[in-house]
Amino acid sequence: ALGSKADVRKPGQVLAMSDKGGSNHSDVTNFILAGFRVRPEFYVLLFLLFLLVYGMVLLGNISMMAVIVTDSQLNTPMYFFLGNLSFIDLSYSTVIAPKAMGIFLSEEKTISFGGCAGFVLAAMAYDLFSAICNPLLYSVHMSRRLCSQLVAGSYFCGWVSSTLQVSVTFSGSFCAYRVIDRFYCDSYQVEKISCSNLFVNKMVSLSLAVFIILPTIVVIVVSYVYIVSTVLKSPSTKGKKKSFSTCSSHLRVVSVLYGTVSFVYLTPPSNPELCKVSSVFYILVTSMLNPLIYSLRNKDVKQALRKILGN
Repeated sequence: ALGSKADVRKPGQVLAMSDKGGSNHSDVTNFILAGFRVRPEFYVLLFLLFLLVYGMVLLGNISMMAVIVTDSQLNTPMYFFLGNLSFIDLSYSTVIAPKAMGIFLSEEKTISFGGCAGFVLAAMAYDLFSAICNPLLYSVHMSRRLCSQLVAGSYFCGWVSSTLQVSVTFSGSFCAYRVIDRFYCDSYQVEKISCSNLFVNKMVSLSLAVFIILPTIVVIVVSYVYIVSTVLKSPSTKGKKKSFSTCSSHLRVVSVLYGTVSFVYLTPPSNPELCKVSSVFYILVTSMLNPLIYSLRNKDVKQALRKILGN
């Protein structure tokens, strides 16, 4: 039976390639998450580490949303986007971290077929929302209606795009080799254990990259070229410093997000453990850092936090 204990491997142990067969996806009830290739006793330390980081993700993002909602001075487009980004960070981490922690402590490193599809759906929605919304965070001359439309459009694009790729990925046939060499479900890893022709998958991924990811990167680059050129023309040194300081938080978030994602997908397949460590930064650490980056050097947010704590 596909879900039996006899078919479950020890942490980090991957099935041999000879196990590949012609099993159709309709017969697959679960996948096996290989996790990290460490000694079993280290999984307790991994659990505690993930618990600590996830706790900070919850505290930081919930606090950020609470501050933005309760303080009228933060009722601006920038903080409206930040509140939605915190919500996405929180939701994305909550989808992945608890399941990963449960797998660390469980002898059966399995995840259901539907659960794996949900993981991939959440991951892609997070990617697309962050990519679409990040270029807009520094813009302040926008109406509330336009901001709402932009955020709604980001959610819609993320939902449609991720649903499309997940549907294509999980509509194929899967072999008897059901081990995903990650601690979470990743679309690329799921495709690696598919027995179907992946031409359509590759075309869908390429189309999403061309029509959604690439334009947002172009918007970021072009926007900052104009920003830098405008700031450098300013005669005031103080004005230059203030302008660069305003953009620095956004630049850090963009750099961390795109940097870790690029590292994950550009890491050579021969070094999967390095890719898993990078995934931790991409999945949890960025969600933890975002509220810190936008609050520690932001006087408005710090004043709002003092008001809440004082009350």
